[in-house]
Amino acid sequence: MTTALLSIQDLRVAFRMGRGERADAVSGVSFDVPENATVALVGESGSGKSVTAMSVLNLLPDNAERSGRVEWRGRDLLRASLAELQGLRGREIACVFQDPMSSLNPVFTVGQQLCEPLRKHLRLSRRQAWVRAEALLGEVGIPEPRRRLGAYPHELSGGQQQRVMIAMALACEPRLLIADEPTTALDVTIQRQIIELLARLKASHRMSLLFISHDLALVGEIADQVVVMRHGVVREQGPVARIFEAPQDDYTKALLACRPGLDGNPARLKVIDDHIAALNGPAAVPVPVARPKDPAAPVVLEVRSLAKSFWLRTGVFGRREFKAVQDVNFRLRRGHTLGVVGESGSGKTTMGLTLLRLYEPTQGEVLFDGRNLLTLADAERQAMRRRIQIVFQNPYASLNPRFTIGQTLVEPMAIHAIGRDTAERERRARELLRKVGLDGRAFGKYPHEFSGGQRQRVAIARCLTLEPEVLVLDEAVSALDVSVQAQVLNLLKDLQDEFGLSYVFISHDLAVVRFISDEVLVMKDGVVVEQASAEQILRAPQQDYTKRLLAAVPRGWQPAA
Repeated sequence: MTTALLSIQDLRVAFRMGRGERADAVSGVSFDVPENATVALVGESGSGKSVTAMSVLNLLPDNAERSGRVEWRGRDLLRASLAELQGLRGREIACVFQDPMSSLNPVFTVGQQLCEPLRKHLRLSRRQAWVRAEALLGEVGIPEPRRRLGAYPHELSGGQQQRVMIAMALACEPRLLIADEPTTALDVTIQRQIIELLARLKASHRMSLLFISHDLALVGEIADQVVVMRHGVVREQGPVARIFEAPQDDYTKALLACRPGLDGNPARLKVIDDHIAALNGPAAVPVPVARPKDPAAPVVLEVRSLAKSFWLRTGVFGRREFKAVQDVNFRLRRGHTLGVVGESGSGKTTMGLTLLRLYEPTQGEVLFDGRNLLTLADAERQAMRRRIQIVFQNPYASLNPRFTIGQTLVEPMAIHAIGRDTAERERRARELLRKVGLDGRAFGKYPHEFSGGQRQRVAIARCLTLEPEVLVLDEAVSALDVSVQAQVLNLLKDLQDEFGLSYVFISHDLAVVRFISDEVLVMKDGVVVEQASAEQILRAPQQDYTKRLLAAVPRGWQPAA
């Protein structure tokens, strides 16, 4: 019989909200984490999975109230003192979080941050800790570990930062590692590397892993047991093979169905509530077939030999050229979508920003309506900007927190003199909110009152206020969980059909690009290495790099051959 290293029994967590109000986040959650096993907590944003995991070491705000039992090797951690918890944190139970840059201290070097837990918990000398820190960086696959000890977090890529976080978590050889969405913001190849690294380290250190994610396809490749949560309640739990082969709960079935896949291309993605309704209805609603695009539609945007270089300082007086984008060429037709894929650092975002002259190009042409956007005077460029808009990855950072949603939508219309007066602009703003799936109450609220998916809908509505013809979407759905992502992707397709919009869709997620794109550019090191229809890229990729990207896409649990 497998021994439970961690046992959570009837855990309940609520947050005091003031005026005597309480918000229940977790309601009666129970599951075990056996020794030397991986248990995955899966669910949408707001399901309570992170609150459950952070309750183990009480890494929750002061207004949190916990009840139930959290037994660690027979000891109830809910009744442990702060001193006892501090002795466990990092020593026996360690955590890796979603955003390593917000978890790493920007003013300390990697070596200083790695040495701190080694000296605190293991009482190593300064030299012993430094030697051990170098070995840890080598173990998690960071090249030139001795040199990287002196680097600051901002000098590392996202994948390297996450590896540093994993090295810090493993420093004291904990019995349990809690990994909270550790790969969400990473591209597919780095995600694959981190997942394989965690699996390898779990086996070599003989530790248990509590892995938190919203992506069932991902956890299917790493987990032994799966716990599915929604609205703070466990909906289903069991071995990974049973969850994937014969899910019992409608919510689990919906989670498995709503993520876009690499095979087939439906006209719309299933969303959680629609899928559950169809499962409980008299008959399943047939999935419509994707409508073909007009191959003879007029070209709205043509890019020729676009390039962007940055000059980096070397030494006191020297500098060198870094070619971020080189010789990019494509044509975008009305009502079509161009997908741009590649790993972090491939140049895809730089290319998108250069299109809009948010970066000044080194060379090339961007022809829109017969005119080169890259040579327009400022007054002409302002008029053109309303016709080409951009949606960024993080809507909270791109929305003014001091503006209501109504002000956010009305302001660009006032700047560009769209609408006769304020009343007409407000009417149009409310209409756009309805189009993107938000009701009239959203008009007077602020960005912090909305979820990530709702904020992204507001960002899309803001772009539509200017009646654009082209949208550049820069990782616009990568930070959203699978069900909200499906809603936003369906919305983008609906808006494209209604307004004839053309999209430049930048993403590291090939499954998402497969769903929404007509043509795909694959970029590596600033160069387009492959360019073809989405169908051709997925069915018969020509370049080894494209094949590696496809091979890295999570496919969930697969039965043994």
